[in-house]
Amino acid sequence: MKAHDGLYIDGAWRPAESTEVIEVVNPADEQVIARVPAGGALDVDTAVRAARAALPAWAATPPAERAARLTALRDTLVARKDEIAGTVTAELGAPLPFSQAVHAAVPIAVAGSYAELAASHPFEEKVGNSTVLHEPIGVVGAITPWNYPLHQIVAKVAPALAAGCTIVLKPAEDTPLTAQLFAEAVHEAGVPAGVFNLVTGLGPVAGQALAEHPGVDLVSFTGSTAVGRQIGAVAGAAVKKVALELGGKSANVILPSADLAKAVNVGVANVMSNSGQTCSAWTRMLVHRDRYEEAVELAAAAAAKYGDRIGPVVNAKQQARVRGYIEKGIAEGARLVTGGPQSPHEKGCFVSPTVFADVTPDMTIAQEEIFGPVLSILRYDDEEDALRIANGTVYGLAGAVWAGDEAEAVAFARRMDTGQVDINGGRFNPLAPFGGYKQSGVGRELGAHGLAEYLQTKSLQF
Repeated sequence: MKAHDGLYIDGAWRPAESTEVIEVVNPADEQVIARVPAGGALDVDTAVRAARAALPAWAATPPAERAARLTALRDTLVARKDEIAGTVTAELGAPLPFSQAVHAAVPIAVAGSYAELAASHPFEEKVGNSTVLHEPIGVVGAITPWNYPLHQIVAKVAPALAAGCTIVLKPAEDTPLTAQLFAEAVHEAGVPAGVFNLVTGLGPVAGQALAEHPGVDLVSFTGSTAVGRQIGAVAGAAVKKVALELGGKSANVILPSADLAKAVNVGVANVMSNSGQTCSAWTRMLVHRDRYEEAVELAAAAAAKYGDRIGPVVNAKQQARVRGYIEKGIAEGARLVTGGPQSPHEKGCFVSPTVFADVTPDMTIAQEEIFGPVLSILRYDDEEDALRIANGTVYGLAGAVWAGDEAEAVAFARRMDTGQVDINGGRFNPLAPFGGYKQSGVGRELGAHGLAEYLQTKSLQF
């Protein structure tokens, strides 16, 4: 797509107040492919004012009409799915087949799910002698990351639209073209002016201005735990609601009765997916000591197949960060099984698929989110030891359990301190709530639970 040189505010593309620009770089060859405005505080203020002005009419719009706009948005995304995939590949670096199967397809499914929920959700209910109303919370400030650029936008904007909220979106500066494409789709879908607004810009400037703005009623943020803490502090000072989807260090627990080959192969694929840039990735593989070396061999063989199949990480800064963690793992005594800090290509922001063995729970690579194609394999003695290790980080976003008997896996999963657990390779469900325990966040996305984040409750007594 051709980049817009303006911001989408109040139903039209208009010049930014700021003259600064963001260069969009293709991480596969590190070439600049576009430039977009770096909106500032004045631009955010204009967008929030447009959203506030549009709020009363959109909040009063019947749910069936809101559902119709969401259906039109889904249909527009379907019509442009190839353009979406190509855009994500160009600015994120994901291989085109993955962009088509995940980056384009999943947001379409999520948009469709909220079209259905907008039409069917009980926005009013009777509780004894009361009528309970579920009303839109107001203006939403949505701040989204670069790793799944369209999915994260749709996961916030679609439920906000379904709830009757208006939105100002500040997307990640690395992937603004996908956000601009989404704004075009919103316009084509006939969403009224001011209901959705887009301000491209830098996090410390536009993102901070949006989080602090007194005209914003809810800040929905996906990104690092460090930035999430800052947003939570700002919102707390203003008694403003937040929904935070933050970091993860998820455990893939392989119990002794599991199909080891399947569990390891699926686990490696999970970590390498999207070049390891997935907050819910199972980056810690836990294996019983009796089958540990067998698992290490299987993981090394599986990871070696991804050498030419994964794309780069998003930028040179992220590449250096991931390499730094690999070097840290080596320095702290982990056994490098495959991969390493060297780049597999002469140009581009690539990182070698890397597997570490002999990782102990206290090592940096077992505690901190790396956000790259790096797997740590840890051994455990028994189930209690495995549970201690699985729950032994500040995060609690996702996880997996494998066992020969499903009931055995479920029993273990119930004791994990995490927001979602896949049992024996369970499939992603766009209707199930997604979010974390502990420092992995506050609130939930997707499905009815995601819609609830954008609603506030009023009771009428009779």
